Amino acid sequence: MALQEKYQPVIDMINQSGGRNVTVNEEGGVLKVIATVTGPAEKNNVWNKIKEIGGENPSDIAADITMDNPEVAAGPTAGGEKGVGSRTYTVKSGDTLSGISKEMYGDAGRYMEIAKANNIANPDHINVGQELIIP
Repeated sequence: MALQEKYQPVIDMINQSGGRNVTVNEEGGVLKVIATVTGPAEKNNVWNKIKEIGGENPSDIAADITMDNPEVAAGPTAGGEKGVGSRTYTVKSGDTLSGISKEMYGDAGRYMEIAKANNIANPDHINVGQELIIP
């Protein structure tokens, strides 16, 4: 269970933020985590913690994190207040923040607004399946 120990801070974060239906199994050298969190802010926090521990593209963990309320963020982030008027976007293969910005705002140059709202330090690093708050 070395992987569970490595990623214990992720599991703790899920539990401390009101996560439900948490299951954790280690199979074939990959830790599989399934959980439900309250909204996109909590989901992004989980993904950020995974990347903090395992790097930008960790191969030793697979997480299926769903949300109770995907439409409304759960509170403020470093980018400012989120909530009413916020949308979410799930990153697909080939997406970039500037491309998402172009699709959402009609202006590729507003990508840093999305990065700030999601506490993304390097806008060149987003992950397929990552749920982004679109302010």
